[in-house]
Amino acid sequence: MKAYLMYKDKDFDKDIQVPKNTETIIKDLGLDVILATMANGDELVRDVSTKAMFTTLTNLEDITYRQEIVKDSINNPAVVREIYSVAVEAIKRKREWSFFGISTMSISSLMYSSVSVLQVLLEMLGHLRSIADENAHKFQSAGFARFFEMLRDELSEEYLSEVARTLKDLKFDQGMLVSAELGNYNQGVHYVLRKPFEGLKNHLKWRFTGKICIHPRDENGGDDLTRRQERAINLATNALAQSADHVISFFYMLRDEIAFYVGCINLYEKLQGLGLSLAFPTPYSYTDRRHTFEELSDVSLALLKEGKVVSNTLDMDGKELIFITGANQGGKSTFLRSIGQAQLMMQCGMFVSAKSFSANVASSVFTHFIKEEDKELESGKLDEELARLSEISNLVKPNALILFNESLSSTNEREGSEIARQIISAFLEKDIKIFFVTHFFDLAYSFYETKNDKVGFLRAERNKHGKRTFRILEGAPLETSFGEDLYEKIFGQPLSSKNATI
Repeated sequence: MKAYLMYKDKDFDKDIQVPKNTETIIKDLGLDVILATMANGDELVRDVSTKAMFTTLTNLEDITYRQEIVKDSINNPAVVREIYSVAVEAIKRKREWSFFGISTMSISSLMYSSVSVLQVLLEMLGHLRSIADENAHKFQSAGFARFFEMLRDELSEEYLSEVARTLKDLKFDQGMLVSAELGNYNQGVHYVLRKPFEGLKNHLKWRFTGKICIHPRDENGGDDLTRRQERAINLATNALAQSADHVISFFYMLRDEIAFYVGCINLYEKLQGLGLSLAFPTPYSYTDRRHTFEELSDVSLALLKEGKVVSNTLDMDGKELIFITGANQGGKSTFLRSIGQAQLMMQCGMFVSAKSFSANVASSVFTHFIKEEDKELESGKLDEELARLSEISNLVKPNALILFNESLSSTNEREGSEIARQIISAFLEKDIKIFFVTHFFDLAYSFYETKNDKVGFLRAERNKHGKRTFRILEGAPLETSFGEDLYEKIFGQPLSSKNATI
């Protein structure tokens, strides 16, 4: 049995290795609070959600397939959570048979454990079948439709009843019926486990067959009988153990795949409660170079503030390089985080915090954010920045997305601008899309002068009184970042004041 709830043609691999830069991106984009909200205290949900977010989908059909399942999950949260609970409970109850599958067990003990486990799992499968019968009509996605159809087809009432009867018979409450033949040396051969008595004729035939009784104190005879019995049930035991493994693997797979949708439900309900705009994005192919959105928000900031935050509406279609400049503490970094969050959420089939959002898919996402001063650095901060850039260049592939936040600010404007120009030019030659937050006027203006239609320019808004609105608008780069506004805010007087000292 296959669920196919994460991919339409393969299972989700929870043990897949995430990219090496995962932890860096989580920190830079503030994803930790998003993943914590998705988990809601369940570490499995967090782990699966992290793996899903960083094994990004690049095929548009795959993204749409998963989006439809997320929509179904949001519309039917109780049903999805119930499916998850059934899978978790099945695994928990299986684990209670702590010795199941241990190689040192006797064959008869292994058979008993296998039968008991299968009886528990059969009960859980029956529960899933009931969920399918009662709720399948509520779901619209191709993924859930196929999942419920599989449950109905493979777990019919007749099948479940037949399996239940067989497992009951394998408890051997009425004794074990075994046949054997004599070999060339009068040894027992061809031990076969027979079906229990069926019908009066068969019952009488075996009931009145001659019996051999073993004295209660005959230990050797008892051991010999046990060995013969185990020879008879060996094949059946192997089949039962494999069946139990197969069924429990289905529940593990179902648990892992449904866990992602439980995380999506948790996050959606939380963001909806905060009043944020939520929408399913429209993905485009690598080469389309789309980036248009309405009321895009920084999800992590909204979760931390427990409320709505300033959103942005922009049209960056056709751009392969976007500079973000403007006033210090004007919302540039927050905007950049919202871009990265939305890209990753879109490419794992999730909704985004926007009224509408469309963008081209990226082969991968990288971040290069300014870091706090590290006293343990053996080399200079510029060396550290260049080292991280070198790591990115070793991993990046065409059509990736790189988000730069105040990169190379550890050096002067002239040197930093020249290094940045060379890096940007090299990445653009490899068809890599770039968002670049910078206070280097020389850098941004050098690209502005080219009048290249593929380069966009955004600026953090500042009103005439120096107040930051935290909105990002289209605008040419300015020579100042208005640091004097911050001085006046902190010290209560203009930088030009006679009494101002630094």
